[in-house]
Amino acid sequence: MTPLDLVATLYASFFVRADEWIDRYQLPLGRWVDQGVRWANDNIGWLFDAIKWPIAQLLDSTEWLLQVVPWYVVVLAVGALALYLKDWKTSVSFMALLVFMGLLTDDLWRFAMTTVAQILTAVVICVIIGIPVGIWAAKNDRVESSVRPILDAMQTIHPFIYLLPVAFFFGIGKVPGTIATVIFALPPMVRLTNLGIRQVPKETVEAANAFGSTGRQTLREVQLPLARPAIMAGLNQTLMLSLSMVVIAALIAGGGLGQLILRSVQRVDIPEATNSGIAVLVIAIILDRLSQVHKEAPE
Repeated sequence: MTPLDLVATLYASFFVRADEWIDRYQLPLGRWVDQGVRWANDNIGWLFDAIKWPIAQLLDSTEWLLQVVPWYVVVLAVGALALYLKDWKTSVSFMALLVFMGLLTDDLWRFAMTTVAQILTAVVICVIIGIPVGIWAAKNDRVESSVRPILDAMQTIHPFIYLLPVAFFFGIGKVPGTIATVIFALPPMVRLTNLGIRQVPKETVEAANAFGSTGRQTLREVQLPLARPAIMAGLNQTLMLSLSMVVIAALIAGGGLGQLILRSVQRVDIPEATNSGIAVLVIAIILDRLSQVHKEAPE
């Protein structure tokens, strides 16, 4: 045997043994997670019911209101809000888009209002959780370093991965779909609130403290107003992520426009796919522009 053959034999045997070692000592992480999920479902199911109940109440109330109110009232309300936040051109454009969307098919408006209710519910929950956590992270470096990897995981894990444990813990339907949406859309709200408060000049905070402001007064009167652009950017991103996730949540019977899109894909129904896609586009445009609340300077 030549030296080259000897080296090749040793090299091959090393990798064979390495493969055998990996096969023998594989880490059963998936099985551990499965056991943990099943244990939690069997032993603390009451906690998941407690989480689900307020979300269900908020979602049902919002959806009921949007479904009961006549379509033209919703159109006028959106137009009035756009006029207050933007200008009359944007107001007229938004009302025209909503009327156009409503004229596409009979049931499209109803599905669109369900989607809007899910988005609003998810965004409200994200704001309630995200702004306090962002403020806490901005005030405490240890909290920020602890929260950051959690937010990284929430943003990098594929949305489909959320659906399985959410469906296992909370069942299927609109509420579990909204919970998955909250998980997916929460990170920008926390990150940009944290970033906005950290970017407030230290001199401004020190000046407020020098004038006798308490910590809460400084936060309320100085830091939050100056961090408002970053917080609103986080709100804008949360809205957009909520819309995308609500459509994906149709895979666990989330309802809304996602249900139409999923059904049209399964049936290869091009007209229904076109109509539902346009409805998602209209909602995305309106939510995106309304969440950018700075008024444009008149020409």
